[in-house]
Amino acid sequence: MNPHYLERFFSPRSIAVIGATDREGSVGRQILENLIQASFQGELYPVNPKHDELLGLRCYPEVGAIGAQVDLAVIVTPAKTLPSLVRACGEEDIRSALVISAGFSEIGAAGEHLQAQMLEEARRAGVRLMGPNCLGFMRPSLGLNATFSKGVALPGHLALVSQSGALCTSILDWAQESGVGFSTVASLGDLADVGFGEVLEYLALDPDTHSILLYIEGVRHTRRFMSGLRTAARLKPVIVIKVGRHKQGALAAHSHTGSLVGMDDVFDAALERAGVVRVFSIDQLFSTAQLLASGHRVRGGRLGIVTNGGGPGVMVTDRAVDLGVELSSLSEKTLDKLNALLPAHWSHNNPVDILGDAAPSVYQDVVSVCLQDEKIDGLLVMLAPQAMTAPSEAAQAVVDAIEKQKKPVLTSWMGGAQVAEGRAIFAKHHVPHFSSPEAAVEAFSSLARYHHNQALLLQTPGPLSDARPPDVEGARLIIEGALAQGRKQLNQIESKAILRAFHIPTVQAIEAKSPHEALVVAETLGFPVAMKVQSDAILHKTDVGGVRLGIRDAAQVRSTFNELMAEVQLHRPEAKIDGVIIEQMVHSSSSREVMVGVVRDQVFGPAISFGMGGVYVEVLRDRAIALPPLNVFLIQRMIERTKASKLLGEFRGQPAANMEALEGVLLRVSEMVCELPWIVEMDINPLFVDADGAVALDARIIVERLSVLPRRYGHMALHPYPSHLIKRLQLTCGTNLTIRPIRPEDAKIELEFVRGLSAESRYFRFMHALQELSTRDLVRFTQLDYDREMALIAVLDQDGEGEVEVGVARYSINADGQSCDFALVVADAWQGKGLGSRLMHELIEAARARGLAEMRGDILSDNHNMLKLVRSLGFSCRLNEEDATLQRAALVLRGE
Repeated sequence: MNPHYLERFFSPRSIAVIGATDREGSVGRQILENLIQASFQGELYPVNPKHDELLGLRCYPEVGAIGAQVDLAVIVTPAKTLPSLVRACGEEDIRSALVISAGFSEIGAAGEHLQAQMLEEARRAGVRLMGPNCLGFMRPSLGLNATFSKGVALPGHLALVSQSGALCTSILDWAQESGVGFSTVASLGDLADVGFGEVLEYLALDPDTHSILLYIEGVRHTRRFMSGLRTAARLKPVIVIKVGRHKQGALAAHSHTGSLVGMDDVFDAALERAGVVRVFSIDQLFSTAQLLASGHRVRGGRLGIVTNGGGPGVMVTDRAVDLGVELSSLSEKTLDKLNALLPAHWSHNNPVDILGDAAPSVYQDVVSVCLQDEKIDGLLVMLAPQAMTAPSEAAQAVVDAIEKQKKPVLTSWMGGAQVAEGRAIFAKHHVPHFSSPEAAVEAFSSLARYHHNQALLLQTPGPLSDARPPDVEGARLIIEGALAQGRKQLNQIESKAILRAFHIPTVQAIEAKSPHEALVVAETLGFPVAMKVQSDAILHKTDVGGVRLGIRDAAQVRSTFNELMAEVQLHRPEAKIDGVIIEQMVHSSSSREVMVGVVRDQVFGPAISFGMGGVYVEVLRDRAIALPPLNVFLIQRMIERTKASKLLGEFRGQPAANMEALEGVLLRVSEMVCELPWIVEMDINPLFVDADGAVALDARIIVERLSVLPRRYGHMALHPYPSHLIKRLQLTCGTNLTIRPIRPEDAKIELEFVRGLSAESRYFRFMHALQELSTRDLVRFTQLDYDREMALIAVLDQDGEGEVEVGVARYSINADGQSCDFALVVADAWQGKGLGSRLMHELIEAARARGLAEMRGDILSDNHNMLKLVRSLGFSCRLNEEDATLQRAALVLRGE
């Protein structure tokens, strides 16, 4: 595997500091001092035309004078010098630059122009930039401190990635006192080029990084961000804090959904779908970091509590309930053991109150017993200093009890001077300790939610359900027709027509332009009917008296028509009224009113909401948000988070609502937003759901013309499962196979496939001796971001016994975004049957459809069959200049 291009940033062999100086208090001097004092093992080259020597190192007038390969340039010169300096770096084959300098987009239009010039020079020269306006980064285990911070990081396995340099220095100060170490501390600044997504991809595969903390102010390059976030979260815990939760949206909302769903709601939904956990304060971030630094992982959400005081036990129980943390029930075996250890009046429940006079030996025994209980996933041990307690001895007893335990143990020795020595004992042995039990529970909650959210990360829904295909073309024509007339808001009839194109049941709506037409329509539909004013200028008709329900006879229809027109004109005299919509009344004594909505977030694209419906929707503000595409599992999780879910079951003699019908509507709405990128906002309100099914009574859709039609599903933060790539074929031997994109649930057959390859086939594929895929490799090979990589597997259905994988071809897009590397391996028994050729053909076509320009890969020179195959497919092959044992195969996918 080729090294990640960020290796040149995070593991450089040589660094040029452009703008280094000897001036006291300057950034240029502080960075050079930090690099020297951290004992960086590579070459350091200060660059400043005003000096011949700096801090004992030879100083160069320009990067062109260095005369040696430089992996990383650290630039601390004024902003106006950056475009020319980046160009100079490119000319000297310096491909990575850390820009500490400020004075770019953060200062306004002039800075934005300068930043654009710098980025253009970087693009031309092939230089990647980190920053600008950043603190820099540290890699403590490598002796690398390329920051101007006066604090240093201890070596450890926690990574911190932040847009704020000030936050980095604050956390470093706290970490020193707490004994928490880091694998990486990176301040990314303005994210002009290298962003969170790329750094997360790197840290996901960094063996020194076991957990990741993120501080986010804003997101650019959404797809890359989500891809990196999901890649990292598959392999290690990721904890996020984001500021600006209550910032108002830039655009006024036109629908109920738009006013209900804020940017922060969608950000939460994105994080949940990525399998990561969000915290909301620096204290929570510190608490979670301390638990992560201990190296223990939460494998479930059930917490046990041991305390020597009833009051603290009640306090921490309250906080656990607030956070949704489940308190473990104690097994009968555990209760019997505790009864033998404790006085008769102990609590006999969780929290385990061992009473105020508990000796250190009691702490040790009780903690040991609780950790053996299979119903306990983590344990919080608390001590409140009392006359009979020995805090230091009790702390050592806890350390001894958990020495060989893998379950996470958190401690809270409450107080000050009396417990200080006990806390020091915990710090010495890397046992997470918290000044308050509430902070400990918050940390446990964060890690428990990470474990819980992994189920969401594994979901890979397709864009369409397996039911009847929707009439996407018909819906598109309706939208284009409205836009051609200069309208962004679809009328009721158009909105419902789009719903029906996606097989969502609706109440039929017919427009009438006169009292007579209204009468004819009402007689045609059948009484009773509902009548609603039709006007493109009026979105919420109830607000202007534009709705009448339960019209039961012909005379009432004509009089209601005139009343509606008069009342709406009274409230909105400037509005053009087109007529009145007539609908048949739908009523069931057991129906529930819910709302399904769509809003397009400026960062994450379309998001789907669900909650209680009706006219009070904005007052009740009951909603759950999810990013499409959805499947039944995700929909059920979404519904469960709402108050509306409590009304959908059996209630006061009413039968349960038809959940399958409701899930079907949400699946179809997911299809709509996948296939119709023009939709900005949508309400289905109310959606009536009862025991018989679901039907949309009212719908409004707002659309927008697209200046450039995005690549398929390019408007979404998450790429759907590419079901359009599924192919069924018959080999020349007559065997029927399926070629399809790999899914997370294919981990077992992928493992068996690699295990079944001959030693030679494994060596040809992986280019080193490999017996079996590691868990890390298995996750990486089966849990894909389909926007950046593809793996097509050939599977054979074994007559109801499941699928067997017999071949796989995959590509991964390179950093340039234009080329990809490929790999292919076929089971030994299936070689020579044309399967490899067919897999490669499908992979090449998928790469072309993705818009890639070139496919390439390294092949061992003695892998003659593979070389013959790729040449037959049009690849050119030449000797790899860096390794004579390899041939570099390349195929041009599209012309310039």
